[in-house]
Amino acid sequence: MVIPSYRIINLAQAVGSAGLIVIAIAYFQNFLGLEPCYLCVTQRVFVIAIGIICGIAALHNPPRQGQRWYAGASFLAAAVGAYFSGKQLWLQSLPEDQVPACGVPVDYLFDSFSASEAIGMLLRGDGNCAEVQWQLLGLSMPGWVMIAFASFAVLGAVQFLRKS
Repeated sequence: MVIPSYRIINLAQAVGSAGLIVIAIAYFQNFLGLEPCYLCVTQRVFVIAIGIICGIAALHNPPRQGQRWYAGASFLAAAVGAYFSGKQLWLQSLPEDQVPACGVPVDYLFDSFSASEAIGMLLRGDGNCAEVQWQLLGLSMPGWVMIAFASFAVLGAVQFLRKS
């Protein structure tokens, strides 16, 4: 089996990341009217980070050591993003009486709190993150995002471990 070039895989990841963000904003947020919760925003940040890392890697096309650096960074971003998807899936699995209280909307969060406080709140999540607003084939949105992060992580690992 022939593995596509380092540059092609990075370009595919960058395009895939951009596609996920366009779908999240254009379809889910603007068309369906689903407002992202704190953990959704956090997951979007990591999808964007993967896209930026892989886009720069595709443009830069560095020698082997640089390729490994970019691959490691994209793998790390995918792993951390998967952690936040898992955290949201965990919140969605809690019994109703154990769900944390809901917080303020994300826009208000950044208008009313310092950046460090707002980021801390985003990373913790709240009761809004436990609400299942959309499902496909029995998986909620963070479940599908977890699959995307797992795919990005596998591609990052392949890029890191490849011989040439």
